[in-house]
Amino acid sequence: MAQTSQLKVEKLFSVKDYVCVITGGGTGIGLMAAQVLAANGAKIYITGRRKEVLEQSATQHEIQDGGSIIPLGPCDVTKKQDLEAIAKEVESKEKFINLLICAAGVAGTKAEPDKEEASDLKAKLWNNETFEEWNETYSTDVTAVYFSTVAFLPLLQAGTEHHGHLSASVIVISSMSGIMRESQGHFNYNTAKGGTVHLTKLMSAEFQKLRIRVNSIAPGYFPSEMTAKESGSDNKSHLPDDKIQEKGHVPAERAGSDEEMAQAVLFLAKNNYVNGEILAVDGGVLNVVSGR
Repeated sequence: MAQTSQLKVEKLFSVKDYVCVITGGGTGIGLMAAQVLAANGAKIYITGRRKEVLEQSATQHEIQDGGSIIPLGPCDVTKKQDLEAIAKEVESKEKFINLLICAAGVAGTKAEPDKEEASDLKAKLWNNETFEEWNETYSTDVTAVYFSTVAFLPLLQAGTEHHGHLSASVIVISSMSGIMRESQGHFNYNTAKGGTVHLTKLMSAEFQKLRIRVNSIAPGYFPSEMTAKESGSDNKSHLPDDKIQEKGHVPAERAGSDEEMAQAVLFLAKNNYVNGEILAVDGGVLNVVSGR
């Protein structure tokens, strides 16, 4: 039984001395995760395709009295040789990792199904999307998550051996779009994120045999290069309230904040009794848009 003094926030959610790897860690939700973990004492390796972005984020967001953010790569998560290289690089420096966050992703193409005549709808969807674009979205948002996780399984298992049964884990960044039944004009993205959601469940069941947990955060609208189309010199993005309100289906009437994503990351990173869950952090969208 826990004593009351053991239930302080700093004890419950401390990741001091944790070692973490984040794909897509230079911007957006990946960078939010890196910030909160470093702020609470963890050593974070961030990787992505753009070396200058990784280095800039590590410099801009370092803190003096906590953990550290270390650029790793660059790495294209759709290439096995790149994943193997960064896994070996981490293995050369660390005996284990406690957490892998798969945050790399792409939005894919958009084609609104807004035509009332079948011939018009066919023409719009047929002419604005390709097999190649669908495959690229699926490769980055689903297949790369699988191979990223597989690449780090030995280091994750070693993390469990150091910190206790089911303590090491993977957090997959999926999306509310993979749960809802509205295409949002993103048939390929929403389908891929649906695949990411189910992949999380499959990996959680299979990899618990290795004493590794796998969960997913399904974000709603959070500021990132994907949603805001840009970022500043600190690689952070801004998503104005009016852009969210005009969508008409977000009860919170604003984008999610860095703090709210940080809370979700710490919860899944630290609660060893949660495995195979899809945590929607969506401002209530799935209460409005048909989903679960």
